[in-house]
Amino acid sequence: MAPTLHGLMPILATPFDETGALDRASLRRLVEFQLASGVDGVAVFGMASEGFALTTEERRTILDDVVRVVDGRIPVIAGVNGTSTATSIEQSLLAEEGGADALMVLPPFMVKPPAGTLVDFYGDVAAATSLSVMVQDAPGVTGVAMAPSLIAEIARLDGVDSVKVEAPPTAPKVGAVVAAIEDPDFAVLGGQNAQFCLEEYARGAVGTMPACEFPDLLGPVLALFTEGRVEEARAEFRRMLPLVLIGLQGGIAWAVHKEVLVARGVIDHATVRYPASRLDAGSRASVKLVIDELALPPIPATVRV
Repeated sequence: MAPTLHGLMPILATPFDETGALDRASLRRLVEFQLASGVDGVAVFGMASEGFALTTEERRTILDDVVRVVDGRIPVIAGVNGTSTATSIEQSLLAEEGGADALMVLPPFMVKPPAGTLVDFYGDVAAATSLSVMVQDAPGVTGVAMAPSLIAEIARLDGVDSVKVEAPPTAPKVGAVVAAIEDPDFAVLGGQNAQFCLEEYARGAVGTMPACEFPDLLGPVLALFTEGRVEEARAEFRRMLPLVLIGLQGGIAWAVHKEVLVARGVIDHATVRYPASRLDAGSRASVKLVIDELALPPIPATVRV
């Protein structure tokens, strides 16, 4: 049986209006854009969502809106970024209550946990809810390293069904994790804005979770690759690579994602919340150049609501 979580599952940006308040109309358009692009799932409260800057009440509102628009057509994954077992379980229960289908769980990161204790941490989170748990291996964000052997041990826990590997170099790590895990139904996915998604797929990944501004471009690339049309997939990916890379810049990545979404008519404003940084004039010009050179297609008419 194929893993439930697979394929292209973008991390949704969180649109704000010019005052910095949650822009729910833009959020709904953003979800419709993902659905029209044929994605296999969407995630909220990830790093690309500015999940670190959202209040508890906003998390409830966002998840409710996304779940309503998705209406059961694809899985909705809720990010969990608590700094302890207790806060991670609290976020997990709120996500379950709000209708999420799965959890994407960062390890505690403010106080770095000993590696051996992470099995207990993920076991406690998984036992607290009925939702599927994805381990988020993101040492660049958390400073918490997870060896493939540790991920394999966590993978044996009831309720832990997938891992998102974001530890560079990601493709070798994906291959090592796939080799270490015995369960063929355990899903190994990539992140890092899909920068090395084709290499990750070649090493056994079954999906990728990038930012959300180019699902209509990346979806066909992944389809070509999985159909065995590798050279065509690589050629199409090379064409869109500048858009992938420009969204990987530390500090301004969130503003880049939103600048592209505004340019494509998906959301209304590129507002970000501190500590994310706004784009200066030079960076905005660079983003525009990438957009112009790609001649990005217009979003489907059904999204313009």
